Formats: sequence, structure tokens, C-alpha cells
Amino acid sequence: MSKRPTAWFRVSFMVLLAVAITGCANKDMRDLKQYAKEVKARKQGRIEPLPEIKQVKTFTYRPEDRRSPFTPTSRGEEEVEQSTTSGIAPVRNRRKEELEHFSLDSLRMVGTLERAEVMWALIRAKDKTIYRVKAGNYMGKNHGQITQITESKIELTEIVPDGRGGYRERQATLALKE
Repeated sequence: MSKRPTAWFRVSFMVLLAVAITGCANKDMRDLKQYAKEVKARKQGRIEPLPEIKQVKTFTYRPEDRRSPFTPTSRGEEEVEQSTTSGIAPVRNRRKEELEHFSLDSLRMVGTLERAEVMWALIRAKDKTIYRVKAGNYMGKNHGQITQITESKIELTEIVPDGRGGYRERQATLALKE
């Protein structure tokens, strides 16, 4: 027996297809016209008007009796001089330690060790590496130097910009996380 469709099967399939296609065609479009009429008869929506734009009072700069807005005030100059002469500044020519590549809030103290009367702290960085530090080591992005290590915390002194061209010291603590 042949697997190819017979001529009778082909003809009957074509006739059924033609009947199905002609059955879908409706030349009477009353229902479509009725729907279009209903849509047009619906109440139209109201569009809210745009909000009124408030006029801003303009200001004209007249330099006759005023200082230039682009030069600093004399009081500001004195403050900058005073802050830069405070003597506090980060040491720039030293080699950065590993933990100075991480921000202080991304570091976690996970334990302590004491060896030869030196207290060491164990620090986990966000890359899951454990580092061992002692007093005098640096950590954090703000030039933080470890001043003291206890069993429950690390105390450090950071050197941060004061916003006036100088630096100031800030105390920070990293507590043991259980």
C-alpha cells in the first residue's frame, strides 16, 4: 500500500477547505456596523487642562555695589589656610596594605589571636579572605590606622577630608561579629 495520498483524498480535502473558507466569509457586516455605531455613541472623556505654569521672578545681577560671585570671601580664604596648616594629612609615599582596598563597612572582624604578647585581629573581607592585622596596620579607604585591638573590637583613626582643602582625624570602630 502506498503512503502517498490518493487523488480522491486530495480532492475531498480541497473541497472541505473551500467550504470552510467560504463559511467564514460573511458579506453581511451588520454586526460590525452596529459595534462601530455603539463605540461612536459612547460619551467622550474629558481631558484635564495643563497646569498653569508659575512665572519665576527674574533677577538681574548689577555688579556696582556687590562682590563677584566667582571669587571666594575673605573669611573662606582664612579657613582654608587654617585647615591646610593643621598638619594632619595622609602619608602618601607609603605602600598601601591589602585591607586599604576595601571600604571599612565591607570588612568584618571575626576573631582575635594573641601570640608573643601581641594581639592580632582576624578580618574577613567581602572577597571571603581572612586577613590578620595588628596595631599600626592600615585598613579602609580613609587611611585608617589601627590604634588598639581588644577581644571585642578594633579601634582606628581615619584621616578624612574636611571639605575645606585640609584633613581631619576621625575615630572609627570595627566590632566583633558573631
